[in-house]
Amino acid sequence: MHPVRTRALTGSWRSVHENDPMCFTLVAFHAHPDDEALLTAGTLARAAAEGHRVVLVVATAGEAGLVAGGGTGAVLARRRLAELERSAAALGCARVEVLGYADSGLRGEAGGTAAFAAADVDEAARRLAALLVEEQADVLTVYDPAGGYGHPDHVQVTRVGLRAAELAGTRVVLEATVDRTALQRVLRLVHRLPGIPADFGPARFDAAYTPRAALTHRVDVRRYVAAKRAAMAAHASQAVADEGTRTLAVLLKLPAPLFRLALGREWYVERGRKPGGPLLDDVFATVRGSR
Repeated sequence: MHPVRTRALTGSWRSVHENDPMCFTLVAFHAHPDDEALLTAGTLARAAAEGHRVVLVVATAGEAGLVAGGGTGAVLARRRLAELERSAAALGCARVEVLGYADSGLRGEAGGTAAFAAADVDEAARRLAALLVEEQADVLTVYDPAGGYGHPDHVQVTRVGLRAAELAGTRVVLEATVDRTALQRVLRLVHRLPGIPADFGPARFDAAYTPRAALTHRVDVRRYVAAKRAAMAAHASQAVADEGTRTLAVLLKLPAPLFRLALGREWYVERGRKPGGPLLDDVFATVRGSR
């Protein structure tokens, strides 16, 4: 296990909550640096801009990630942690925590016994739960049960996050995901643009993320797409690779109007909330209604 790294970027929990009882704390739990930029960046930026406390937690440093020219391991870990801090600053996060597990790799081939995907769920959950209690978290984000596209560390985030919320008594858990229907509609437009790889089409995501009927939240983040784009651009190491199509690289090539169209909303499933009603635009709707 790598050393735990923590960084306070702004003020304390007390300075947020004592001044305004309708301000809340959102903890976003992710597997690797750059995951926050792809799935939740607009939500984090919006929450911070609206005066809420945003805490970003990643399980690993992403040292097994793909990068042009190789360079995995400790060198890449240091680079990706620096990128994470730049992304968090662009989004207005108050605190960044790295749990220090080893990156398991895309197919679970890396990290050995220290890999996050191999970690004892209860042990990892207790560590996250301690942070949730310390921050008096109102909302925790994880991923959908399939981890979006099946990365073993993403699947583990959901297992660990759900158990941590149970231990800490965190009321609201949101599965960060993507509206598969909307994603494929946008890709029908995007994959025809010059410079977009031929394999970056709708069929690529036939089994990924979440069908629209299962969603509970569609969060409008169009006012915060500049912050979202800055967060994505901060992860420069993940925008290129020796082989394969990098999602980050494709998205950063989009012209501003199309970027806003494609990435101006973010989707969630709230655990325990029945889907099928009007989609909520407020990640704090449940806790706001109880105060």
